[in-house]
Amino acid sequence: MIWKALFGIEDRTGASRLAEVRNITIGRTVTLDRLAWRMLENTGFQLDRDTLEITAQGVIKLDDGSHVHRFYTDDELMLQAVSQQADGTDADDFTLFRPWSSLYPSDRAEKEAFLRRLALPTWNEDGLSPYRRFWYEGDEGEQPPVRLWEAVYYERDAEPVRHIRQTCMLYARDLRPAGVELLLALAMEPEGGDYTHEIMVGLPLGLAEFSA
Repeated sequence: MIWKALFGIEDRTGASRLAEVRNITIGRTVTLDRLAWRMLENTGFQLDRDTLEITAQGVIKLDDGSHVHRFYTDDELMLQAVSQQADGTDADDFTLFRPWSSLYPSDRAEKEAFLRRLALPTWNEDGLSPYRRFWYEGDEGEQPPVRLWEAVYYERDAEPVRHIRQTCMLYARDLRPAGVELLLALAMEPEGGDYTHEIMVGLPLGLAEFSA
């Protein structure tokens, strides 16, 4: 299942030719099967179109040697793939995330309160049903959130435009008739940018539910 390998960090990614994952990369269009979310009941994931214009790409290298590939639109939808190979040829875990909220913490106390929430086994978000922690499955105690760096590119053969330090945790809840909705909670700190608290809602995608 997606994200289970995401528990560490190696060196931040430098300039390199970016991977094409199932033909997805900067400048490409991804077509989605809307049934992926329309068939689900009580989902917080809503999208009014079935195409994604990819304008940015992120890369995360994990300490187990696996890779996370992120593909962004201008309105910050994110299609994510996880692979063992750097070129993404073996990627088979895909998730489509949409932003739910983005807040600037007002002070250090608010930052620390958010980080404490990331360690809890459940997550409650206004307007959404409760989620259980997806990582550390079966553990009902507090656990440290995952910390990582993401390199973000606007051009395939250029240097990354920014590196973003992230502290995050993934949560999930079951949906009827047969589905799972994910919630990704992140504290994000871009180099030279503003610290924010981000909430994203996502759905796992099967290989037949998108194309590029």
